[in-house]
Amino acid sequence: MLISFTSLQVSSSQSSSLIKSTSITHAFIEHRSDVQVKGRGEVVTILKDDNTGSRHQKFILKLASGQTVLIAHNIDLAPRVASLEEGDFIEFYGEYEWNKKGGVVHWTHRDPKGNHIHGWLKHNGKTYQ
Repeated sequence: MLISFTSLQVSSSQSSSLIKSTSITHAFIEHRSDVQVKGRGEVVTILKDDNTGSRHQKFILKLASGQTVLIAHNIDLAPRVASLEEGDFIEFYGEYEWNKKGGVVHWTHRDPKGNHIHGWLKHNGKTYQ
């Protein structure tokens, strides 16, 4: 299985949040945050929703590198990923935040205010944003 992570080209006003040719693995090693990432991983754990403040659907993905990353998907701004099960594969585009456990990817939805790069999740052929 080949899984790659790449940054996307965006306008210069958004480029400060990107690291060219980055991967989550590099961002993790370098303790980087506020990095737009795109990738794919296997769902290894489904966690309880975080219902404090904005509600988030949470699950842990295992990447091809072996690294794990928490996905925190805002379900007040985007639909819940339906029928998600351990063993499923998810594609994602969002903002990476470093932590010692592998990091978090959030902003996997549209920004209603238009101030942030829109993200998404893809599962079983459906895009959630």
